Amino acid sequence: MGSQVSVDVGSMHVVIVGGGFGGMAAASQLQAMNVPFTLVDMKDSFHHNVAALRASVESGFAKKTFISYSVTFKDNFRQGVVVGIDLKNQTVQLQGGEALPFSHLILATGSTGPFPGKFNQVSSQQAAIQAYEDIVRQVQSSQVIVVVGGGSAGVEMAAEIKTEYPEKEVTLIHSQVALADKELLPCVRQEVKEILLRKGVQLLLSRCHFVSLPAPLPGLLRFGSTESRLASNGALQVNEYLQVEGYSNVYAIGDCADVKEPKMAYHAGLHANIVTTNIINSMKQRPLKAYKPGALTFLLSMGRNDGVGQISGFYVGWLMVRLLKSRDLFVSTSWKTMKQSPP
Repeated sequence: MGSQVSVDVGSMHVVIVGGGFGGMAAASQLQAMNVPFTLVDMKDSFHHNVAALRASVESGFAKKTFISYSVTFKDNFRQGVVVGIDLKNQTVQLQGGEALPFSHLILATGSTGPFPGKFNQVSSQQAAIQAYEDIVRQVQSSQVIVVVGGGSAGVEMAAEIKTEYPEKEVTLIHSQVALADKELLPCVRQEVKEILLRKGVQLLLSRCHFVSLPAPLPGLLRFGSTESRLASNGALQVNEYLQVEGYSNVYAIGDCADVKEPKMAYHAGLHANIVTTNIINSMKQRPLKAYKPGALTFLLSMGRNDGVGQISGFYVGWLMVRLLKSRDLFVSTSWKTMKQSPP
């Protein structure tokens, strides 16, 4: 994907809405191929939110999780809030009145979620980093900490706190007996429990029942005729080529695409590969490439020194997960993709 394309790019201009893992990957690939594009995001920096939980407990870590868009993409980046998409005239409208024309549109808006796991708001890099430093101080000043919810984020949060501050009393409350995501192998979920117990986390399981809150997709997807293209979960209906149903030049990737697989940064990157390939193939009048979800790969970082997970459906233990993910949570990979050096 790194070589420049040999098609006439004079009529091409790809607009990417959303600069998360999928949008950033798509922009990087288009840049490498010298395809004209504009990446739009409400923040001025890419947020490596895979490491957001560690940034919430380790002072100074947050600055490693925000990477400037403009340094990498120069004039191809636009900080702004998308307020509408005119599919008939092929423009993306920004707050303030600017309209960005496109030949192809990639929707990579992600999904919303609570801070500190997600940071979905208009912000500068400095302000975003400070928000995480503020929560670090709150954790540092608390002797007793309760984590409510034992999904993947909850167990990773409890493990991060107990790893960084072993003297603190950490309690995890969960409505079920099994921890982490239901898609994971039973042996992986059991090992999650064992790791937390070894770290000294108190577990209150099957004690309370909570209402699961959805992660609604950003409202821009409900503008105009995209309303009819939404699945029941609020995601955009896509075909096997990740094209939004009914539009050959509009694609959806990452969390905002209705693909039957867990919402993960890893999958968003795979979607970006498919979509950038298909945009070029469509210009060259070549067959499009279909996206086929594979066996689940899911790594749980349980602090920088521990973890468990599965790769292509097979169990992997702490040593492999520590080497692959837990030590730096893939932060260095994002800095490399953005062609910048970490602080």
